[in-house]
Amino acid sequence: MLDKSARPTPVNVPNDLAAHWMPFTANRAFKENPRLLAGAKDMHYFTVDGRKIIDGASGMWCTNAGHGRIEISSAIAKQAEALDYAPPFQFGIPQAFELASRIAELAPAGLDHVFFCNSGSEAADTALKIALAYHQINGQGSRIRLIGRERGYHGVGFGGTSVGGIVGNRKLFGSLLTGVDHLPATYDREKQAFSKGEPEHGAHFADELERLVNLHGANTIAAVIVEPMAGSTGVLPAPKGYLKRLREITQKHGILLIFDEVITGYGRLGFAFAAERYGVVPDMLTFAKGITNGAAPMGGVLVRDTIHDAFMSGPDYAVELAHGYTYSAHPLACAAGLATLDIYRDEKLFERARELEPKFADAVMSLRKEADVVDIRTVGLTAGIDLAPTADAPGKRGFAGLNSAFHDNDLMVRVAGDTLVLTPPLIITEDQIGEIIDKVAKVIRATA
Repeated sequence: MLDKSARPTPVNVPNDLAAHWMPFTANRAFKENPRLLAGAKDMHYFTVDGRKIIDGASGMWCTNAGHGRIEISSAIAKQAEALDYAPPFQFGIPQAFELASRIAELAPAGLDHVFFCNSGSEAADTALKIALAYHQINGQGSRIRLIGRERGYHGVGFGGTSVGGIVGNRKLFGSLLTGVDHLPATYDREKQAFSKGEPEHGAHFADELERLVNLHGANTIAAVIVEPMAGSTGVLPAPKGYLKRLREITQKHGILLIFDEVITGYGRLGFAFAAERYGVVPDMLTFAKGITNGAAPMGGVLVRDTIHDAFMSGPDYAVELAHGYTYSAHPLACAAGLATLDIYRDEKLFERARELEPKFADAVMSLRKEADVVDIRTVGLTAGIDLAPTADAPGKRGFAGLNSAFHDNDLMVRVAGDTLVLTPPLIITEDQIGEIIDKVAKVIRATA
């Protein structure tokens, strides 16, 4: 059906784009052919020239409840008028305690304490620091090693970059942190190709942790951090049994297990947190993105009682953990978070994602017939579509797909190398799923 809704008024564009050094962006190519946005509502962005772009990426895994939610913007405005900022060190605001309680209620039992920060990167570094400090407090100061995973992403702080395993994110920054090792990635295309949900093959990848324990000694390892679904690398769902096996091995050796749920939290996989989907309770769980629907920066770490309580010793006037941020539990972010949780609850968006998952998976898998598609992976309302790379130019086809989607097909997707990634808002309809898949098919053909 032809969209006859009113188009936004075109927006004035600066005549000089040079001053802004954009993050994770091919700056020269962008400024030659910009992808500029001016507005957003529900499932769509609006460009500066008034075009309507369907959002197949939830912005950047953030806007699970769709764009332009008046409930959230009104809550932010009301809070800004009442209290624009309060110092989070030695002072507090009621909304921070309310939000922490509500997040803890959503989390698996035992993860009852929330440490707030401002992003997934800060959440990862916070969790790693808490892990190291916890072992120090418990008299196990030799536990200083951190273990991540190849193709993992844990933000851009020095800690998160060190345990992360995406080569392009690491190679310019020297040796990073010492004492870091990596598990192998969980992906084996030969045995997992075109998997819906968690692949049957791959639980054995967790056993590599035993090898690292044998290599370094269990008494040197503080924590293992993994994503239940590795999103930024192109959507690699955890194989069946993999996370439970990691939990068994870490518990056996006294190693803390951290789930990075910055992407998977708040409904992306059909549950408040992926830990619930997989029946595995980590020692810490990081979150960000969906907690405020992207409307304000916020992140945090859910922490087990036993870890939190270990810090609550010594004089009661002394700071227990020398860590935090100027904008931790910012009043505007707390207001956005509370309003966002109301939407998730009232509109049952986590349940909606669970119901739509099989229909979304079937729709995406219909693209396997397209030329140059070498694999598709789906889990929750997320999909990765691998395109065969152009000879001697890895990533060029994916970048062409990004441009074709935006400029020629009125579609926003994410790309990871030559992988097209779909992560639509949880409010998506079945018709809109079909619309996105039709557009992606055109994008794939345009990159051939």
